[in-house]
Amino acid sequence: MPRKGKKYYRIGEVSRLTGIEPHVLRYWEGEFRQIRPHRVARQRLYRHEDVEIIKRIKVLLHEEGYTIAGARKFLQGKGRTCPSGQEQSFGVSQAGGRSQKLLHEIRQELVSIKELLTPCR
Repeated sequence: MPRKGKKYYRIGEVSRLTGIEPHVLRYWEGEFRQIRPHRVARQRLYRHEDVEIIKRIKVLLHEEGYTIAGARKFLQGKGRTCPSGQEQSFGVSQAGGRSQKLLHEIRQELVSIKELLTPCR
């Protein structure tokens, strides 16, 4: 967890806090407008808000299954909220499990409807 009172974090510290490799963080800077570290003497300095956005992007990409383009659209369209509605907790999302269950139920219903509509042979 980021230390209280600390305003800026170097890329190595952010990498340890988020579990994202530094080269991926640099790549994400180009992909997501929301990540804008300050640059001082050729060093990237991330604010606490940047670290939180990085954690949200990680949840979107790794747990929710978004593509980079989809995560970018989500962040631009929905602001800075987490897709599962969990602002502080970045653990395993239950929204993904509920979505999978719902999709499975819908598929079963569609198969049943198809069987009803298919003429008997």
